[in-house]
Amino acid sequence: MHKTMAQLPYHYGVKVRIFPSTEQKRLIKRNSDASRFIYNEMNGLKRELFMLRQVKIPIMLVKQRIQTLEQRLKNPATGISNIHGWLNDPDLDSLMKANAIKNYRYAWKLFRQVHRSGTPVFHKRRSEQKYQTSCQYDSKLPVKNMLNGSVRLLDRKHIRLPKLGMLRFKGMPAKLFVCRENIRIGTTTISMDATGRYYVSMQLASEQPFVTVTNSKESNPVGIDLNTDNFLTDSNGNVVANPRYYRSIQSKLARAQRKLSRRALRAKKEQRPLRDSKNYQKQRAVVAAIHRKVANRRNNFLHLVSTILIKNHDLVVAEELQSKNMLRNHALAMSIADVGWRTLLRMLSYKAALYDRKFITINPRNTTQTCHDCGFVMGTDNTEKLTLSDRKWTCPQCGTQHIRDWNAANNILDKGLEKLATK
Repeated sequence: MHKTMAQLPYHYGVKVRIFPSTEQKRLIKRNSDASRFIYNEMNGLKRELFMLRQVKIPIMLVKQRIQTLEQRLKNPATGISNIHGWLNDPDLDSLMKANAIKNYRYAWKLFRQVHRSGTPVFHKRRSEQKYQTSCQYDSKLPVKNMLNGSVRLLDRKHIRLPKLGMLRFKGMPAKLFVCRENIRIGTTTISMDATGRYYVSMQLASEQPFVTVTNSKESNPVGIDLNTDNFLTDSNGNVVANPRYYRSIQSKLARAQRKLSRRALRAKKEQRPLRDSKNYQKQRAVVAAIHRKVANRRNNFLHLVSTILIKNHDLVVAEELQSKNMLRNHALAMSIADVGWRTLLRMLSYKAALYDRKFITINPRNTTQTCHDCGFVMGTDNTEKLTLSDRKWTCPQCGTQHIRDWNAANNILDKGLEKLATK
C-alpha cells in the first residue's frame, strides 16, 4: 500500500522560475482569478453563517437561512459551479477548485484555533497571481516519483503541469534532480510576482533524506544573540555584521515611489483607471523590482547564515523573539523589519530537522541584564538596567567586564542547555 505525502518521513520544498508562453500566461491568470473567486465566495458564505449564528433570537427566517448556508457548504464544489457556470470552463483546473476550497477551510480552522485577528479576510485583486494544483498519480503505478505524476519533470529544464502543458524552467537543483526517481511531488503552486516573473513551488516528500548528514562526534552547541547593532553575535564571540539591505536602497526607493505617486495623481485627474494607465504600471513594476531586489538579497543572506550555523553546530539556541510586539517601537520598527529575525528563526527550525540537528528557543528575559560569570542581574540591589547604548559594561558584583552581546549569547546558550536537560 502506497503511503500518503504526510506519511513519508522526509519533506522538502523547492521554488523554480518558469517561462510560460502568452497562451500559458492567459491560462495562469484565468485559474488565479477563479481560485480567488471561489475562496471569496466560500468565505462570504462562511462569514454570513458565522454572523447569523451569533443571533440569539430564534427568528424562523434566520433559521432557514442558516440551514440553506449549511447545505451549500456541505458540497461547495458542485454548488458554486452550478450557480456560476463559467467555473465549468475547460481552461480551469479542477484541482485548483479543490485547493481553493481546502485553503478556505484551513483559514477558518486557524481562526477557530487562534481567534486573534478576526475572521479570514477576502482576497483582493492585485497585480500578483497565484493558484494551487495537486500532483495526482495512477493507483496502478508501482513507484510514484517526479517523473510519472500529473505534475512531472520531462528533463532538467522542462516540466509538465495540468492544463498548462510543457513549461521551460530555470533548472532543478542538482541534489533533487539526481534523486528524482525517489521523490514524490505534492501540492504545486503556480504564481506570478508583482514584477511579472512566474514561478512554480512544489512540495516534495521522500523515503530517503534530502541531505546527506555527517554527524561529528564532538558536541558543539552555540547560543546566538540577535540585535540591530550587529546582526548576530554567537557564544564563541563571532560577530555577523548587519547588512541593512533596505536602508542601503531606501533613497532610491523613495525617488521611485514619489514618481509613482505623481503618475497616480495624473491618471486620477484624467479619470483613467490605474490598471489601464501604462505609465503608472511601468513605474509600479520599477518599484516592485526594487522591493524584490531587497527581499532576494536579504533571503540569500539569511540562508547563508542559517545553513552555516546548522551545519557547524549540533545544537543552536536562540531567543524567542516576538517581532509583532517589537515593531510597536516606532524608533526601531524599520531596523527590526529590515533584519528579518523571524525569517531566520523559521529557517533554523526547518534546517535543523533537515540536517538532523537541534534548534530550540528560550525566553529572552534578563539574558542581556545577567552577568554570565556570577549571575548578578542588573536593575537589582540599587543598580540601573543596561540601556541600548551600553555596548560594554562591568558587573558591579564580581567586576567582570562584558561585551554586551557576547555575554547575552552565553546566557542564551546556558538557558538552552538547562531547557534541554529538563526535557
